[in-house]
Amino acid sequence: MGRIAWAVQGFGFLVLLGGIYYLATQPEAQHVTHTTEPMHEAMIVRSPAFNHEESIPSKYTCVGDDVAPPLAIDGVPDGTRSLALIVDDPDAPSGTWDHWLLFNMPHDLTRIGEGDMPVATSGTNSWGNLGYGGPCPPDGEHRYLFKVYALDTMLELPEGSSKQEIETAMEGHVLEKATLMGRFKK
Repeated sequence: MGRIAWAVQGFGFLVLLGGIYYLATQPEAQHVTHTTEPMHEAMIVRSPAFNHEESIPSKYTCVGDDVAPPLAIDGVPDGTRSLALIVDDPDAPSGTWDHWLLFNMPHDLTRIGEGDMPVATSGTNSWGNLGYGGPCPPDGEHRYLFKVYALDTMLELPEGSSKQEIETAMEGHVLEKATLMGRFKK
């Protein structure tokens, strides 16, 4: 090959290396998909009382009124037949502590008001009660997970079922899960 051919080939190689370097150092590109079908938004659970990963107001704990905080559920996927709610404390010294267990909530439920009990079947929390028991950590700051599950079925379980029974019955039926995490320290 002649000198010009080598120079052109060398220049092409440098351009290729420059392009690879440029792509490797750029933030990940956002991919846009065009479709005629409606896109599903991810399910979320939130509360007007506190933001994700922030402190839960004492009103909703054992040092306050011990009422359930208001919750909002958005983006429930199509095909959902029921919702389940599990509120627990993974930081409890004796293992995860269950604060509120509800299942067979209506699939179109979008709001639970402060202190309200939605139409649902209650499971037994770690205190041995039905219903909500607010955060009450024995020491330090704990995390409290408000987990909402969209299920493709109704659970054939009686009132007072344990979290383990609820989770076992949900296996293979969870369409989507959303979690709100709050913190609390006495």
